Amino acid sequence: QVQLVESGGGLVQAGGSLRLSCAASGSILRINAMGWYRQATGKQRELVADITSGGSTNYADSVKGRFTISRDNAKNTVYLQMNSLKPEDTGRYYCNADIQGGGPWLYDYWGQGTQVTVSS
Repeated sequence: QVQLVESGGGLVQAGGSLRLSCAASGSILRINAMGWYRQATGKQRELVADITSGGSTNYADSVKGRFTISRDNAKNTVYLQMNSLKPEDTGRYYCNADIQGGGPWLYDYWGQGTQVTVSS
């Protein structure tokens, strides 16, 4: 059984910073891409950033220059450093990962989400 557990959300003032973490646990043979998505109230879930196993990154235009995604492959953990936060960054942030568990196939896993609220 594979699980993704996020941490690090909270309430912060505009201009502040937060660091999110997501740790994968369970029967894991290999993790390919890992990423962060967010969903604001009444809106669709959107990609914030993702990172390949080799470290190549991709960001939504709205967070470029403010957010940094990174990962520690030895710990099966992905991070999202969020700086210069804006009220429009408010939402529930979900971790996502493509993981090969006990069998030959890669599956798409999601965490339960962590709330980020940015006050103006």
